Amino acid sequence: MAIHQLSVFVENRKGRLAGITAALAAAKVDIRAVSIADTTDYGILRLIVNQPGRAMEALKAQGMTVSLTEVIGIAVSDQPGGLAKAVGVLAAAGMDVEYMYAFVNPGEDVAYVILRVEDNQKATEVLTAGGIRVVSGGEVERM
Repeated sequence: MAIHQLSVFVENRKGRLAGITAALAAAKVDIRAVSIADTTDYGILRLIVNQPGRAMEALKAQGMTVSLTEVIGIAVSDQPGGLAKAVGVLAAAGMDVEYMYAFVNPGEDVAYVILRVEDNQKATEVLTAGGIRVVSGGEVERM
């Protein structure tokens, strides 16, 4: 049930993010979720898109450094405590979350959370057993 996440190395220069998003727009790639972590000189842009392969080709054609990573996605209740339950299930199993980011789908009372963990298969099993819905890449791409 892995979701394909693009990670793009971004130099901290004016217009760099605009160039990335323009390349995706020109390739007719729709962004579903986005996160950026930065330092003084560079950042890592993480993207969930509707067409990961096409996005990767478009970005590489622009000379960008991009990689594909498998992450997992979960659907949690969009209310106080929804995320706490999910990360509590992982913590109880001794699993750490390396990073995460979330998004909502208008009209739903669900928040979607993208998680990077050491072992996607084990996390999927633990979350499912704990009553947390794990979403597929296809499901996210169709949103």
